[in-house]
Amino acid sequence: MTKIATKSIGNTELQVPMLGFGGASLGNLYQAISDSDARFTVQAAIKQGIQLFDTAPRYGLGLSERRLGDALRTLPKSDYFVSTKVGRMLTPDRHANVGEPRYGFETPMPFDAHYDYTYSGIMRSYEDSLQRLGLAQVDILLVHDIGKSTHGDKDTFYYKQFTSSGYRALDELRSQGSIKAIGLGVNETEICERVMDFAQFDCFLLAGRYSLIEQDALTGFLPKCEQHGASIILGGPYNSGILATGVKGSSVPYYNYQPAPKSIIEKVAQIEAVCAEFNVNLPAAALQFPLAHTAVATVIPGIDSAARMEQTIALFKETIPQGFWLKLKAKELIHAQAPLPKGNN
Repeated sequence: MTKIATKSIGNTELQVPMLGFGGASLGNLYQAISDSDARFTVQAAIKQGIQLFDTAPRYGLGLSERRLGDALRTLPKSDYFVSTKVGRMLTPDRHANVGEPRYGFETPMPFDAHYDYTYSGIMRSYEDSLQRLGLAQVDILLVHDIGKSTHGDKDTFYYKQFTSSGYRALDELRSQGSIKAIGLGVNETEICERVMDFAQFDCFLLAGRYSLIEQDALTGFLPKCEQHGASIILGGPYNSGILATGVKGSSVPYYNYQPAPKSIIEKVAQIEAVCAEFNVNLPAAALQFPLAHTAVATVIPGIDSAARMEQTIALFKETIPQGFWLKLKAKELIHAQAPLPKGNN
């Protein structure tokens, strides 16, 4: 078993490994996997020393939570940590076309999702997640997809719903010890900064906003998180794929869930050239780079198979020479203020 170093989540006593497991693929994100393959993937992660598993009702409309719980349920609770999310309620949908992808997931679950950031909605969502997981406890509870990038002109309505009602549910659950940490699970920094001015949060699961090709968060957001006492759980370290695949192949590289623009493709091509010079795997650099920042507690790439799990561990452990990072900085391919990894994790 790989021994993975840990970091604290905010000012809590929760210590999580610096490499975790993103569970969207357990909900059949973009393609279906079997129940047995899902279980085998989680079991392979446990054997490799992975202990932090992130899921959500959104992922396969409950399928990811069901599969994750099935794989973890017989293990001692000390062997794993679970984060899941609130903000969407799942309700039965008798007319669901389970033969077609819904919300990007090829799921057989006959449910639909509806936003609800009220006290009662968050409490019900939390309790429903425990039932789907078949577990008595989760460690981290995150408010999913609140903010302007998701809600547009309804942002004010949902934000008020959360601040006037829903936050109280999170605070109660944390105060009671039912959960150990609270935060948001989002794709934007603006909403995280907004809620830090409202109440105390322990962490933010942020997808792709601090990566090998995106470091705007260095000068404002990350320092504010450290002052607030909130850690970053970094999802999407490959920026939706481009930092996993590179740009040399014939397939269209994806960035931020859509075909990458020319400027991003050109930047990644330059980073790949430095990778070739130092014999470094691009996805290894992408996985290790964010962890050098003290605000980042863990990275949680999506894992869809036992083979991908083994590959991810190898990338995480890959020795990357300091000269590689210094060359990237000298060529202004990463921010001048970016902390650099100090060697093998």
